[in-house]
Amino acid sequence: MKQIKVLVIGSGGREHALAWKLCQSPVVDEIFIAPGNAGTANIGQNINIAAGDTEALMYFALDNNIGLTVVGPEVPLTLGIVDLFEENSLKIFGPSRLAARLEGSKLFSKELMERTGVPTAAYEKFTDAEAAKKYLKELGPRSVIKADGLAAGKGAIVCQSEQEAIDAIDLIMNERAFGDAGDTIIIEEFLEGEEASFIAITDGKTILPLATSQDHKAIYEGDTGPNTGGMGAYSPAPIVTPEMEELVMQTIMTPIVEAMAKDGTPYKGILYAGLMITTGGIKVLEYNCRLGDPETQPILMRMENDLAELLLAATEERLSEITLSWSDKTALCVVMTAEGYPGSYRKGEVIEGLSDAADITDAVVFHAGTALEGNLVTTNGGRILGITGLGSDIEEAIKTAYTAVEQIRWDGAYYRRDIGAKAIKN
Repeated sequence: MKQIKVLVIGSGGREHALAWKLCQSPVVDEIFIAPGNAGTANIGQNINIAAGDTEALMYFALDNNIGLTVVGPEVPLTLGIVDLFEENSLKIFGPSRLAARLEGSKLFSKELMERTGVPTAAYEKFTDAEAAKKYLKELGPRSVIKADGLAAGKGAIVCQSEQEAIDAIDLIMNERAFGDAGDTIIIEEFLEGEEASFIAITDGKTILPLATSQDHKAIYEGDTGPNTGGMGAYSPAPIVTPEMEELVMQTIMTPIVEAMAKDGTPYKGILYAGLMITTGGIKVLEYNCRLGDPETQPILMRMENDLAELLLAATEERLSEITLSWSDKTALCVVMTAEGYPGSYRKGEVIEGLSDAADITDAVVFHAGTALEGNLVTTNGGRILGITGLGSDIEEAIKTAYTAVEQIRWDGAYYRRDIGAKAIKN
């Protein structure tokens, strides 16, 4: 296979992990990351183009003879970057604008689940805040309030009382915390259980499940406090048994891919189902149309396939030729954040100890919210680093990751100390 130039779009830990894995492929000649971060600068060339500037990215890909573009975040997908690139005969991995509505609109997603019989929480939609508050009286104290549109992983608010739900409705609809994404909201029944991430790759016909993983959304230990983009993850997830995996493929992944093909909006790319495993069965919390962050980091640490060849096979509708292969080791990622995240936080703190952490055997430091200021690496976001360790079992992976975490310092660094505890329990 001839060598190609690859463009990775995005600036988070997921994109650093993608670039890290792609650069191991003999197929990849050169790698560009737009806009990238301080970590991706060590792997390829960072390009100063925002992930949402689809036209500038398209011209860059044309001018630089890019053989494959890999889209990390959801925003460019919902803006139709795949359609734009394909119209210009550029190879790109990800779903079209219409297919990406699966993540871009909670309402579209819920209606599709309803139509295809995919198990999910009961819900109602509202465009009026007062009508939404009235409905809470029928629902009981606990509920989940969701902004219909994209809200960077923070648009779902789990409420333990009617007052919390009223505050959430005000935050989304009246205070416009997520802008236009909150024009319509969905109020869902509260589901009790344990969350897991189920991620697959599809070319619109063949669906291949990736290694199982489990994310930790809440900011504080014991899964308490507000939701974040993710505080850590591990793979494999013991809670997802082989029988459960088969059931999820049959009842949650295949019906969606088949329905979208039938509707004339074939789904190609990553299909991610956020699951709640309840006593009454498995239910879908949401679908995402890209890899999870931080689940990508442990999943790619365990992947034995050539990622470039896998993504090319998906874009060329050749996934049926691929067999996925995984290390039998466990990988675990601990996310280090800025103090104050997911609320307001400072930027520009100097990060120390990165090379000491990188010296830990079987640990990889993936950058997320980092920037280069001269020779210094500084904080430049809420989630700063995803320290990922590999081990023969979950205990060893925990030890490796946290040993590396302990080498790193900056003013206001925060991380959960219980990532992986659920896997030990299971």
